[in-house]
Amino acid sequence: MVAETARKFEALEAQAQRLMAVFTKAGYEAVAPAIIQPADVFLDVVGENLRARTYVFTDPDGSELCLRPDLTVPTCRLHLERHPACDVQARYCYNGPAFRFQPAGADAVAHPREFRQAGIEYFGAASREKAEAEVVSLTIEAIRSAGLRSFGLRIGDLGLFQALLDALEMPARWRARLRHHFWRPDAFREELARLTRNPAEAVHDLPADLMARLDRDDLASSEAAVSAYLAENGLELVGARSVGEITQGLLAAAADAAAKPLSSEAAELIEAYLEVRAPARAAAARLRDLMQNRPVDLGEALDAYDHRLKLLVDAGLDPGEIEFSAEFGRSLEYYTGFVFEIVVPALGKGSPVAGGGRYDGLLKAVGAPEPVPAVGSAIHTERLLAVVNGDGA
Repeated sequence: MVAETARKFEALEAQAQRLMAVFTKAGYEAVAPAIIQPADVFLDVVGENLRARTYVFTDPDGSELCLRPDLTVPTCRLHLERHPACDVQARYCYNGPAFRFQPAGADAVAHPREFRQAGIEYFGAASREKAEAEVVSLTIEAIRSAGLRSFGLRIGDLGLFQALLDALEMPARWRARLRHHFWRPDAFREELARLTRNPAEAVHDLPADLMARLDRDDLASSEAAVSAYLAENGLELVGARSVGEITQGLLAAAADAAAKPLSSEAAELIEAYLEVRAPARAAAARLRDLMQNRPVDLGEALDAYDHRLKLLVDAGLDPGEIEFSAEFGRSLEYYTGFVFEIVVPALGKGSPVAGGGRYDGLLKAVGAPEPVPAVGSAIHTERLLAVVNGDGA
């Protein structure tokens, strides 16, 4: 057992050297972000799925910390420490451990609790599609250098989804809500159906006397009304929500009750969009056909899609082997645009060998003064090694 563990470690180290050599040759600076990170930063940005799987603890001084569940956020923090204004273009690469809770019975090879990531992050690129194509092609070059020959590339585009929502008539809060639920298909479908029903349902189960006291134009008086209602009824706050957050939710429900329902045509178009899954070139044609004869213009977003695909083809990728899925958005909620995964049949889509995408809001979320264009990827090196050794791909 000890000898086997040592052999695996040596194989992972040798593989990492090949991967990092590809990255550094391309001009990416090798960095080693701290393993222990402030928990609040991660818990605010990674989304519900990964938040529940992050190892969180408190040090003797009372600070809440965590073992990093990925290396993207730590690399963002490292960049911000070096360049507080985030006005410098930078490329970083890394290789190191990350930690995520896995339920009992999870595959110890495909889903270990401690695993290694080798990856790249590209901050501040002026050309969005060019940077995305560079990250994808460099990731593929790296995994090929490690011996992987046969794989599939799956792509999605949250930018297209957002463009669709922006083009449809609905309140901005509904767009934000649908985008928030994008990563949770069941919750998304439930929310979409709710928005098309009778708006009065939004306040059906809420206390009428409290709702009558709220003023959508006066947040302070509404918060005072909520506080008074809680005190009058002997109710205590449970969980992490503050009076302000509760008030915001009640005001949103009141606004929903006064709004027109989302049209059935808009809901059907959203559902039809999310069903699009096809080879990359065919998908673009299907999306254009879907928007015909509808008051929806996705021209700019689709032009960006076409430009990115051309750059990927120019980099040597076969467009027939790239699958687009409109509902694909990765598991991390900080992604904002193009996303991708590299999958192999031996592991299936639930265990990608590598993946990444665009996350323009993440640096601002961890402290940058403004949003910064950013795109990156990470390779799950244990999975890569297992596939290369297991089937000789």
